[in-house]
Amino acid sequence: MTQRNRPGALAQLSNDTMQQAEGPSHADIREAVRRLCGRFDGAYWQVLDRERAYPAAFVKALTDDGYLSILIPEAYGGAGLPLAAAAAVLEEIHRSGGNGAACHAQMYTMGALLRHGSDEQKRRWLPQIAAGTLRLQAFAVTEPDAGVDTSRIATTARLEGDSYLVSGRKIWISRAEHSDLMLLLCRTRPRDEAHPTRGMSLLLVEMKDAVGKGLTIRPVRTMLNHATTELFFDELKVPAGNLIGAEGEGFRHVLDGMNAERILIAAECIGDGRFFVDRATAYANQREVFGGPIGRNQGVQFPIARAYVQIEAAAGMVERAAGLFDAGRKCGTEANMAKMLASEASWFAADVCLQTHGGFGFAEEYDIERKFRETRLYQTAPIPTNLILSHVATHALGLPKSF
Repeated sequence: MTQRNRPGALAQLSNDTMQQAEGPSHADIREAVRRLCGRFDGAYWQVLDRERAYPAAFVKALTDDGYLSILIPEAYGGAGLPLAAAAAVLEEIHRSGGNGAACHAQMYTMGALLRHGSDEQKRRWLPQIAAGTLRLQAFAVTEPDAGVDTSRIATTARLEGDSYLVSGRKIWISRAEHSDLMLLLCRTRPRDEAHPTRGMSLLLVEMKDAVGKGLTIRPVRTMLNHATTELFFDELKVPAGNLIGAEGEGFRHVLDGMNAERILIAAECIGDGRFFVDRATAYANQREVFGGPIGRNQGVQFPIARAYVQIEAAAGMVERAAGLFDAGRKCGTEANMAKMLASEASWFAADVCLQTHGGFGFAEEYDIERKFRETRLYQTAPIPTNLILSHVATHALGLPKSF
């Protein structure tokens, strides 16, 4: 990558250090992200969490420095780096005490557009996404009555003239209120029992033309600040030219981005886990009870050590999955395993960190309780642990399907 084509802070890296950044450790990128995150301390995130507000300043800083376009090819204004580099960015955000969930979809959602969009669609949208003048943050798949069985979504789109008319409902759609563009999976043909995932199509919705004109957004308040919403579609008009890929093949197009999503979220969990281990270790060394630091007691140090071991082991699985993805090899099972191991390791580390801090861990100012709530999400979303186990059982072990 030539230096003049690198966006934002990535342009500050010399050619020599960029080669190091593109290596397995991505050390230069990690250091640059840590510096950026240093401008957004715990107090910044505490206020946002308290008010359930979107981290607009943080997302703008990431955008300006080119990190959200890190996977977009240089030809469209991005950095053109591998998934492993994007994973390093998100890991460092979470290890620094931040939360990449406010914007991580910008990294992987554009994959469907990049792989299956027409040349005209890519020229129209990707450069603006890379520049930050358009945000592609929302990905509308899940529905209240379908859950994880995507084949049973009921939101429909029928073609009339040069537009699709969309009607239906989606739930748990994060960042819809903070996105200019949204990928929408809907049915353009009735469900076929022989091929239940056929007949779904992927549309790109331009939000400014949709809200109040057939699209209603209702925020859903949850136990964490995740900007999630419920969406209602009532004959929403979407131009036929916004169809991504082939009509009826939307599910297959969506699958291409799911492995990237799971690997990147696994990297966030590694960052969370390292945050918790870092905080627990520091507190155990400093906090004195009964005449000495609590960290000298094996009842305190052994759980922290176990959390460290589990995080390091999960990190190896994340690195393996990202390596397979970047090599263009099949990685569905590895991506799922990485997400499961990392989310469970981060949750164990969270519990250990909270227990190490005792009552202080429940105080807002320590950031432990906030991160505790945030990291718990990832055993449920974007895919629950039991569904991962089902995937591994049938795809890796050859066991019969249970559904």
